[in-house]
Amino acid sequence: MTKPFTPDEIVKAVDRAMDRPRAGWVPPGTFKNLADAIRDSAPSPASFEHRSPQAVAETVTKAIGVKKAMLPVINMLILGALAGAYIGFGAALATLVSHDAASKVGVGLAQVFTGAVFSVGLMLVVIAGAELFTGNNLMIASVLGKEYGMGRMLGRWGWVYLANLAGSVALAYIMYESGLWKTASGAVGARAIAIASAKVNLPFWEAFFRGIGCNWLVCLAVWMALSAKEVAGKVLSIFFPIMAFVALGYEHCVANMYFIPMGMFLKGEVGLPLPVGMDLSALNWWGFLISNLVPVTLGNIVGGSIFVGSAYWWVYVREKGGN
Repeated sequence: MTKPFTPDEIVKAVDRAMDRPRAGWVPPGTFKNLADAIRDSAPSPASFEHRSPQAVAETVTKAIGVKKAMLPVINMLILGALAGAYIGFGAALATLVSHDAASKVGVGLAQVFTGAVFSVGLMLVVIAGAELFTGNNLMIASVLGKEYGMGRMLGRWGWVYLANLAGSVALAYIMYESGLWKTASGAVGARAIAIASAKVNLPFWEAFFRGIGCNWLVCLAVWMALSAKEVAGKVLSIFFPIMAFVALGYEHCVANMYFIPMGMFLKGEVGLPLPVGMDLSALNWWGFLISNLVPVTLGNIVGGSIFVGSAYWWVYVREKGGN
């Protein structure tokens, strides 16, 4: 056989070998048993094909969304806290990379590199398994399909949101106590403060619309990952949309649950190389919870639940006779 070869070609080669005369020492049936084992275990060609958008829409509506809605609250809280920490890992890595990238490669490429490393957060959520508020905005498809009511969905969103907040803030505290922000003579810590300060000073509508763009891309990343049947495909499906949303400067509420508390923890540290005259008066719990999280969260809901979940349900499930 010439490479590349398929499992079916291997089976045929074994069958041909079985038809040839063999020495008497070969136990009867050995080759036949081997061929049967290969044939039974060989994946069918369909198993390597990605799921169509229609198949993903039906799966999200009738299976994944329902499973999330029925998940025990304690499990949801644990998985939600893990998701907050996972996104926090991506945010911490993005802070490290971005602290000096612009001076090396320019602002544009620095944003791309920052987004590239941040994507590890959603990879951990999707592949390792966790409950992320922004991805769970896709549950709207199950509500539209009348699998359960709006009240159950909003309740599950609420639990996951709080758990994401707990996990993100916990990781921010761990990073603060680790002292890793002192890297590069405190430049990493200064970058963390600058990121947090910029976020709490965003005007309401800018934060809102940046939230829309963010979760539009995040939910597309989750959607495409569901279409892939292999881990490598899921990684690639997640990488590009997440890199794009970070590079474009969009706002993700769960990422901000790490970025802003990290800046708040570092705010009182002396000796960090902050720009002269930087105003940190808005870097507080009000700025975090009200000035940033409220508009960003609302924008994330619109981006994920309307532009992805509702849109694809309307096109692929409703048109097939879905309720």
